[in-house]
Amino acid sequence: MLTFTKAIFCAVVLAKYSVAAPAVASAASASSLASTAFASASSAVSSAFASASSAASASASSAASASASAVASSASSALAHSGSTAPSSTSSAPPASETVPFASDDPNGPLWSEDSTSDPEAIRDTLGATIIGPQNVPIALQNPDLLAPPTTDEGSVQNAKWPFALSHNRLQTGGWARQQNVDVMPIAQSMAGVNMRLEPGAVRELHWHKTAEWSYVIKGSVQVTSINSDGQNYLGTASAGDLWYFPPGVPHSLQATDDDPDGTEFLLVFNDGAFSEDSTFLLTDWLAHVPKEVLAKNFKTNISAFDHIPSRQLYIFPAAPPPDNAKAVSDPQGEVPSPFVYHLSQVKATQLDGGSVKVVDSTTFPVSQAIAVAEVTVEPGAMRELHWHPTQDEWTYYLEGDGRVTLFAAQSNARTFNYNAGDVGFVPASFGHYVENIGNTTLRYLEIFATDRYQDISLNQRTLRRCGSYQWLALTPPELVKAHLDLDDDTIAHLSKTKYTVVGPS
Repeated sequence: MLTFTKAIFCAVVLAKYSVAAPAVASAASASSLASTAFASASSAVSSAFASASSAASASASSAASASASAVASSASSALAHSGSTAPSSTSSAPPASETVPFASDDPNGPLWSEDSTSDPEAIRDTLGATIIGPQNVPIALQNPDLLAPPTTDEGSVQNAKWPFALSHNRLQTGGWARQQNVDVMPIAQSMAGVNMRLEPGAVRELHWHKTAEWSYVIKGSVQVTSINSDGQNYLGTASAGDLWYFPPGVPHSLQATDDDPDGTEFLLVFNDGAFSEDSTFLLTDWLAHVPKEVLAKNFKTNISAFDHIPSRQLYIFPAAPPPDNAKAVSDPQGEVPSPFVYHLSQVKATQLDGGSVKVVDSTTFPVSQAIAVAEVTVEPGAMRELHWHPTQDEWTYYLEGDGRVTLFAAQSNARTFNYNAGDVGFVPASFGHYVENIGNTTLRYLEIFATDRYQDISLNQRTLRRCGSYQWLALTPPELVKAHLDLDDDTIAHLSKTKYTVVGPS
């Protein structure tokens, strides 16, 4: 026979079961089930009273009565709840507000700029506090969204900004070079960059790399020379805004012309995040480490011919500027089939709502089989639309202006960074992001990818590039978009089915 305590316990469990039972097809069925549960609970309580009367005192019976009343009350509440909330089999999904709260409308723009005259503080609205210790004010002014991040930032994302101004510089007679690689920005595993300067006539000596070399000329002009593995040679000149590309292992030289009295400055990008400019294969470095007897035998000449070769690498050295009408040396094998220079400066940009874009990959620059680029301009108040790149990391270089980028790394991880001219950014493959112009002048930057084809996917609609035609919100069933974001019909109707790339000010 059940003891009194066990009987009460069973009654409570049975009563609660009526609340937790799966929803039934109609309110009437739910009421019937709850009534049955209530009757069962009452019966169990009655049995408990009978057992208690024969085995306990009157005071125990009094306690049992109180407990039974509580159980009956719970069962009655369960009956009322079941009868009033049982869903219909045809009910729709609950609106978003019943699942999670709506996103906040709190302002989340940058709180100051590089030109601000007051000291920045780690405060956003009611969050944070003043800085009472020392701080590097110029760096804080350049990075408002690190010191006082928007409330939409959450979790952790690796640092994705590196100013070339923080890189150690290698100074040479006739120029300099500084680099960014995984040593200073570990997130950038797939690409590295070098910023190089040559005075008029200065030479970056004959050399080659294990990786491909891609370049964008920032200022001035560079004469490049090369040969390929078939012995075919090449000579060309890349001016400001132009590109060059050399496949892995292909030897080449770089020399500043005197077209610009300052010489030249350019960006180099390599498709290996661990690349080091100090690990280049240099002509002078190699010959300095080969016995002269071997050199004489190899070139079938007298050993004295090598009396004046350098004892160590030159890397960068001064020389007379090349003539304007320079041509490649006559070559019995002929010239390379695909030129190593691409005149991007002469390509007309595609004008967009709020900016412009030029895209170059192997479809337009055939020799460039490992690196693609988009040169983007964004006008004040405009933005590079929300997008991502399906399979390739983006290595970004900012040429002018002030930009703001939020990286969305999935699982609620998001981080916002601020960029100025001369900064390097990095966006891992598939990370959602945008690029916003937060300054008063045109923002111009390069999106660079270690791939032969440029691709991106726009959150708003589809790309127009033949190399990657993708569609999303604008060409997704409106009901599905509404279920996710609770957008109204007018907003959904205005989603663009043609690519923005850059979104103009609203």
